[in-house]
Amino acid sequence: MPYDAADFLSDEETISAYLTEALESDDPRSIAKALGAVARARGGMAQLAQDTGIAREALYRALSNAGNPELGTALKVMHALGVRLSASLEA
Repeated sequence: MPYDAADFLSDEETISAYLTEALESDDPRSIAKALGAVARARGGMAQLAQDTGIAREALYRALSNAGNPELGTALKVMHALGVRLSASLEA
């Protein structure tokens, strides 16, 4: 059975650390994949589709290993998952 990060995202602290690591990678595919894992951990793509108004199939594509979601899609997904972004400047 393949590894699925969603199986280990059981609490807010773990989810936050996982998403932070993905965001710090500066790799859009890693970020999309991490958002997909959080979505699966938080009730699945069907629930996320309902919460965002984005078709489930489109979410699967956007949040897959090969996904590259538009910023608007990523922001809708983050909002539906309760993820808040903040900015800080490098010293």
